[in-house]
Amino acid sequence: MRKRLFILSVLVSPILAQAADFTVHVTDRDDRNISGARVAIYRSSNDAEIASSVTGPNGLAILHQVTSGPYRMQVLAPGFAESLTDLTAQNDSALDVHLRIAARNETVVVTATGTPLPADETGTPVETVDRDTLVNRQPVEAADAIRFLPGAIVDVDGRRGGLGSLFVRGGDSRYNKVIVDGVPINEPGGTFDFGVVPTVGADRFEFVRGPESVLYGSDALTSVVQMFSSTGTTRTPELTLSADGGTFSTARGSASLAGAYRRYDYNLFGEQFNTSGQGINDDYSNSAEGANAGVRLAPDAAFRLRVRHSNERSGVQGFYKVAGLQYVTPDTDELARQNNFLADAEITLDAPSQWNHSFSGYEYHHTRLNLDTFADPGRAAVFDFPFSSYTDDNRAGFMYRGEWNPRLWSRTNFGYEFEDENGLFGDPTSPPFDHGLRRNHAIYGEQLLSFSRFTLVAGARYIHNESFGNRGVPRGALTFLAFRGGEFLSGTRVRFAYGEGIKEPDFDQTFGIGRFGIIPNPNLKPEEVRTLEGAVAQNFLGNRYSISAGYYNNLFRNQIEFASIPPTFFTGHFVNLNKSLAHGAEVEFHGRPVTRVSVDASYVYTSSQILVSQVAFDPLLAAGAPLLRRPKHAGSATVNYASRRWGANLSGVAIGRRTDSDFFGLTPRINHAAGYVRADTSGWYEVQRHVTAFLAIENLLNRRYEESVGFPALKANFRAGLRFRFGGE
Repeated sequence: MRKRLFILSVLVSPILAQAADFTVHVTDRDDRNISGARVAIYRSSNDAEIASSVTGPNGLAILHQVTSGPYRMQVLAPGFAESLTDLTAQNDSALDVHLRIAARNETVVVTATGTPLPADETGTPVETVDRDTLVNRQPVEAADAIRFLPGAIVDVDGRRGGLGSLFVRGGDSRYNKVIVDGVPINEPGGTFDFGVVPTVGADRFEFVRGPESVLYGSDALTSVVQMFSSTGTTRTPELTLSADGGTFSTARGSASLAGAYRRYDYNLFGEQFNTSGQGINDDYSNSAEGANAGVRLAPDAAFRLRVRHSNERSGVQGFYKVAGLQYVTPDTDELARQNNFLADAEITLDAPSQWNHSFSGYEYHHTRLNLDTFADPGRAAVFDFPFSSYTDDNRAGFMYRGEWNPRLWSRTNFGYEFEDENGLFGDPTSPPFDHGLRRNHAIYGEQLLSFSRFTLVAGARYIHNESFGNRGVPRGALTFLAFRGGEFLSGTRVRFAYGEGIKEPDFDQTFGIGRFGIIPNPNLKPEEVRTLEGAVAQNFLGNRYSISAGYYNNLFRNQIEFASIPPTFFTGHFVNLNKSLAHGAEVEFHGRPVTRVSVDASYVYTSSQILVSQVAFDPLLAAGAPLLRRPKHAGSATVNYASRRWGANLSGVAIGRRTDSDFFGLTPRINHAAGYVRADTSGWYEVQRHVTAFLAIENLLNRRYEESVGFPALKANFRAGLRFRFGGE
C-alpha cells in the first residue's frame, strides 16, 4: 500500500500495560529537534487511527491514553522522508525517531494537498528549496531562491530589486498564488513582485505546478509558491549575527534570536540590504524584520503568531539597452517604493476521534509608489515622462481548515475562507483616489484515498466573489504504482490529473482608474484555466534516484484585455476577450547519492499560442502569436552539499530565445529576447564553533543577458562575509 520507509533509531523504555501516554521524540540526522512533525498511531489490524499529535519545539509529541498492542506509527515532517514502521507496544512508552533526508519524490510537503504527505502521493509536481540549500545559496530575494527550480521561469527587470515575475507552464505572471507564513500576499487580481521579497528568516520554499484553486482559490491558475519561516528549537537561546559585502557597493547585515523554553518557542529576525548597482539610478535598499512565536496552550492545542515587515526603495533605469546596444540613456530619476506588512495568528487543535482543526486570521498591507519627476534629456517622450502612481491594498481574512483521518489510507480536508480586499489607487498629485472593495467567501473539500497501488486525490471549491459572483472549480489526480520493483528499479508510478483554476480581475479592471481614462467594468468574468496532465516516474537504486517525464495542456479562457471606446479612443474599459493555449513536456531528474549530497536537473518544453485576441494593438499580441516571455526551451541543474562543518552549491539555468517587445515600435523592431545561461556558486565553512565564513558568486560565467528585453542583468558579482553564532545547542 505504501513503500517501506526507514527510521534510523528506535529506543524503547517500559510502560504499564493499561492505557497510558505515549511519547515520541523526533530529531533530524544531526540530532536537532524537529518542530511541527505530525505523529500518528494506527491499529495494525484495520489501519484505524488511535491517536495523533504534533511535535512541539522540543521535538516531543505526546499521544494520550494509548493501550498496549500492535500498531503502525507514521511520522510526517515537511522537508524529510516519511517514517512508517510497525510497532508492538507491549511495555513501551517512549520512542526516539530520527528522520532522514530523502530524494525529492519521497520528501514530505504541505502545499500540494494542504496536509503533510510524501511528494509522490500528492498527484502534483511539487519542488522544495530546503533549509540546507537556503543556507548554502544565501539568496537575497525570493526570485533567486526559486529561479533554479524545474518549471520556474523567473524574469527580473535587470537590476537587483527590479520587478520580478514568474511564468509557469505558459501562464501569465499574475497566475501564481504566493503565500508567506500562511498569508496570501498577491495584490487583488494576482499581481506580485518576486524581486523585492527578502528571504531573511526563511526555513524553506515549496513550489507546486498546476491549478490549485480548490485549496487556494483565486490566482492559483498555474502555480503556488509558499515560504515558511523558521521556528526556534534550542533550549539555550541562539543569537546569530551576520555581515557581508561585495561588488557594486553591496552590503548586508542581519541578526536573529531563536530558542524554545518549555511551552514556548520564538524566532526574531531582521536584515538590512543596500547596493548601488552597476549603473545610473540602479541603487536598491531593503530593510526587513519579523517574528515567529508559538505556545502550547494545552496538550492538544497550540497558538502561533507570525509577522513580517519590509520596506524597500529601488531606482528604475527604464528600457534602455538591448544586447549591448544602447537605444537611449537610462532614466536618472524614476523610483519605486514598497512597504509590506503581514501577520497571521493561528490556533490548532488535535481533537479526539481522528479530527484536527485549524483556525487562523491574517492581514496583509501593501503600499507601492512609482514616481518620475521629470523627462530626462536624450530620452524620447515615449520612453520618459513625469508620472506618479500609488497603490494601497489591504487583504484581511479568516480561515478554518479541518482534517479527518479515520484510516491510514484515508484523509479528508475541508474548510471555509472569508477574505476582505480593500484598495486605494491612483495619482497622489490628482486626488481623489479610486477605491475598490471585495468581500469573498469560499468552502472547499478534498478527499485523499490510498489503497493497494492507487492513490486518489479529488476535491472541489465553491466561491462567492463580489466581482464575478458564484463559481465552482474541481480538481482530481490519480497515481498508480505500476511496478513495485526491487533494489535497482524501485518503483514505477504513473500519474494523471485534471484541474481548473480561476483568477479574479485586478482592482483597476473592475473599479477603473478615472484619471487614466479607465472606466469601471463590474461585469467581468474570472479568467480561467483548464489543465490536463500526465506523467510517469521511475525510481531506482533504493529510491535514491528518480527520473520523470510528463505532458501538460493548459487552455486559458476569458483572459482580460483593454478595449478603447470610440470615438475618442482616450477612454476605455477592460473586457473578457482573449483565449490562449500552452502545452508542453517536463523532464526531471532527482538524486541523493549520499545523505548530504543532492543532484537535481530538469528540462521544460513549452509551446504557446494566442487563440483569440480581438483588440490587439501589437502584432506580437495578435491571434496566432506565441505568448510573451515564455521560452520554448528551459533547463536547470543543481548540486548541493551540506554537512556539519561546510556546505556548497553549484546551480545553473538555461533559458531559450523567447518572444518579447519594446512596446514602443522602435526601428528596427525588437520582437524577442535572446537566450542565456546563468551559473551561480556559493558555500560556507565553519571556521570554529562560533564563526562561519561564506561566499556567493552570481553570474559566474559573466554572461551578458536580459531576462526582460531592454533591462541588462547584473554582470558577475559576489558577496562574502562572516556569520557569528552564540548559544544554541
